[in-house]
Amino acid sequence: LTGVFQQMHKYECQFINGTEKVKFVGRYIYNRQLYLMFDSDVGHFVGFTPYGEKHAQYRNSHPEYLDDARAAVDRLCRPNYEVFRPFSVERRVPPSVSISLVPSSSSQPGPGRLLCSVLDFYPAAIQV
Repeated sequence: LTGVFQQMHKYECQFINGTEKVKFVGRYIYNRQLYLMFDSDVGHFVGFTPYGEKHAQYRNSHPEYLDDARAAVDRLCRPNYEVFRPFSVERRVPPSVSISLVPSSSSQPGPGRLLCSVLDFYPAAIQV
């Protein structure tokens, strides 16, 4: 066989209201196609292809796989929340604001308009 084959596992922790509601999601991808997923809210593996369904059935029938995936919320997510909080939750970047005059054009005669641009800020909520 020739070519490139890519196997990828992606894990993420989703935090809602700090560590009060935490979700762990594991995605298993082969050549850009999701074939297997674990979602801690669902509590078991789900297959999305025939290959993934076989893996889900195998992992769901072995308590050690399920216990390990279910424990990821408390083993991985909650402890790492404090590590990443300063860079994510507490991150604040003030907006860069500029106001410029947009002159009227020959197709739209009349007074010019003011253009207010607000850029490069975090978090997304802003009032202009």
